[in-house]
Amino acid sequence: MDGGSGLNILYAETLDAMDVFWSKLYPMSSPFHGVIPGAQAYPLGQIDLSVTFGDRANFHMEVLTFEVVDFLGSYHAILGQPCYTKFMADPNYTYLQLKMLGSNGVITVGSTFSHAYTCDREHYELATGIINSVELPKLGNAAALAVL
Repeated sequence: MDGGSGLNILYAETLDAMDVFWSKLYPMSSPFHGVIPGAQAYPLGQIDLSVTFGDRANFHMEVLTFEVVDFLGSYHAILGQPCYTKFMADPNYTYLQLKMLGSNGVITVGSTFSHAYTCDREHYELATGIINSVELPKLGNAAALAVL
């Protein structure tokens, strides 16, 4: 859940795990910012997928557009503001729940605090690694110039 994001993001690894053919992607040429710290990202393309929350007795299904990206992430997908709007969902970040109206009442989707902490920790380590891989060569070049 990322209510601050204007994108629904799906990782290429997840697309492969779902056995969805890459030929279903349609092109997107503009980059987006804020997903990879300090860099712009170019998606492989976009894909429309049917997303369902709930169970057989009480469900809500919509078609969402995802930006498919080919870099590492600690999640399978990131649901952003377009998802919340389409499902008319109400995220509660304190309780790690997403609530929406289903065919027979309210649907509640949630997680545990320990699972959220594990994902956040993985994401932090991944982001730190990416930033360090970009910044370390710059620091090395600056040090080399300082010695001269």
